[in-house]
Amino acid sequence: MGGVSNASQSPLPPLPSSDRPDVAARLRDALLAASFTADGLLELLGAPAYAALARSETVPALRATRGDTPLEMLVRLFLLQQPVPHARVAEVLPVDVCLETGWLARTDVNDISATVDVRPYGGPGGEDWYIVSDLGCAVGGAGGIGRRDEGVVLGVGGASTTLAGITVRTPVSAALDLGTGSGIQALHAAQHATRVVATDLNPRALHITGLTLALSGSPAADLREGSLFGPVRGEETYDLIVSNPPFVISPGARLTYRDGGMGGDDLCRTLVQEAGERLNQGGFAQFLANWQHVEGEDWQDRLRSWVPRGCDAWIVQREVQDINQYAELWLRDAGDHQGDAAEYQARYDAWLDEFEARKVKAVGFGWITLRRTDAAVPSLTVEEWPHPVEQPLGDTIKAHFDRLDHLRDLDDAALLEGHFRLAAEIVQEQVGLPGAEDPEHVVLRQNRGMRRATRVDTVGAGFAGVCDGTMSAGRILDAIAQLIGEDPVLLRDRTPAQIRLLVEQGFLEPVR
Repeated sequence: MGGVSNASQSPLPPLPSSDRPDVAARLRDALLAASFTADGLLELLGAPAYAALARSETVPALRATRGDTPLEMLVRLFLLQQPVPHARVAEVLPVDVCLETGWLARTDVNDISATVDVRPYGGPGGEDWYIVSDLGCAVGGAGGIGRRDEGVVLGVGGASTTLAGITVRTPVSAALDLGTGSGIQALHAAQHATRVVATDLNPRALHITGLTLALSGSPAADLREGSLFGPVRGEETYDLIVSNPPFVISPGARLTYRDGGMGGDDLCRTLVQEAGERLNQGGFAQFLANWQHVEGEDWQDRLRSWVPRGCDAWIVQREVQDINQYAELWLRDAGDHQGDAAEYQARYDAWLDEFEARKVKAVGFGWITLRRTDAAVPSLTVEEWPHPVEQPLGDTIKAHFDRLDHLRDLDDAALLEGHFRLAAEIVQEQVGLPGAEDPEHVVLRQNRGMRRATRVDTVGAGFAGVCDGTMSAGRILDAIAQLIGEDPVLLRDRTPAQIRLLVEQGFLEPVR
């Protein structure tokens, strides 16, 4: 998460200088030479210790780095925050210039320590990237999340990788990473955008984003300080907007990296509503968000009201927590459960008071994708899908909107003149009693992308099974009608809705 709203910040340790890109390049070369990469870590630590590190459990990694190789030394230095002898560091890194520019610091006369977390991160094309964050705050680092410093900058967590995975990755002229945090979204965007603007309310986050990009060998971004769309100048518009904002619904804005600082879910609502006017035609805006489930209100209607005019939208609720679970999750995130019991209880009460005042009974989490359109009637899909999906989903999301474009222009007659093809890796499941002549119901299931499952009747199953792009939908229905002894006119009349649903959900693909 990055900061996009208002909160005060407490003093934090100095960061490495961003004025010497040559130093970042030399440090990167040294890290690569020592195989300090995502693949190198996995090979060194082994899968169990690597997984434990991702849970912020460091003992297995400490045991796996008791040797004296350059890679073991770098893991202890940058991921486990252990002091390392100066002489040993000097054999692997340009130690003097790293000390001069603040990447490293002297612990005592003989030992060197890191000033920031540096975590290897594998890019989608096999790139070797590095995510910089505050000490103890890289997910998979020595401390994990749990620091209370208001201006702290976190590394890459599950939310960050989720957003990176769902983002549509097509070549674009201009991309905006709003609330950049440690810079992971800007790093991804720089691979397919000519120009990247990254914003954050927290100047420390902007500094760290610059370090992340430089250490990863990526082009620099235009870094701007400010909240929400405040740093966006004049009439600037973008082909891609992404944000993993401080979406946590909390009483107050104690922690910049997670707390929105607006009442309830107003920050996420404002972010979505204001995105439309900053998108170029056909451009995408993609966010992670939390939203309130309010007593007496349909949560889907609440989200529909957020969607700006002139935008198609696809909103997916991935998880719902009751207010107790939600409060406990974020109290633990801040480490409050490890402090004074009375203070913990007071903070817990404050969360519940806030929810009670707003008549909130639960909180939803999910993805919001907007696409700027000139269609007379934009498409709006709000759904719940808590089941496993296959990341990355960027291509799946783009294909969803492409299919909607195709269907939007077709009445039923034109739909039946169209040709369709069964999507890859669709399987059919038949459910019924053993020995029964006919199944009770038939389910089509995707093994890719959203991994949806949908129930179909025998006509729908037969239609999908025949679709290979060679025959029109109408001709296929005529053949099915003859096979089952049904009036083809009636079958043509009642089936288009089922065909549309199969296309919308990605079971069938138009052959253009």
